[in-house]
Amino acid sequence: MPVVHIVLFKFKPSTSEEQINDVMDALGTLKSKFDGIVSYSSGPNISTENLHKGLTHGFTMKFKDAASRDAYLPHEEHVKVAKKLIDNMEDIVVFDYEE
Repeated sequence: MPVVHIVLFKFKPSTSEEQINDVMDALGTLKSKFDGIVSYSSGPNISTENLHKGLTHGFTMKFKDAASRDAYLPHEEHVKVAKKLIDNMEDIVVFDYEE
């Protein structure tokens, strides 16, 4: 059963636009480095509902199954990109569900 992995986050105020672009670009490379990822999408918040609680960016990844997601989490490419994100973020929410 496919697993959808949703990550919403807020960059630190000190994070430059160049750093934000670098992190978002790095996240986008993960799909090509890990065959368990079926799809990837990301972007800044554009909601007009004002319910974002300060979170500014997000991405979703669909994995072919829970085992693929579980293998991805400790994968060295994910760990490398996650560190880049964590170094620049102020807040994060991660939510996974089965489709």
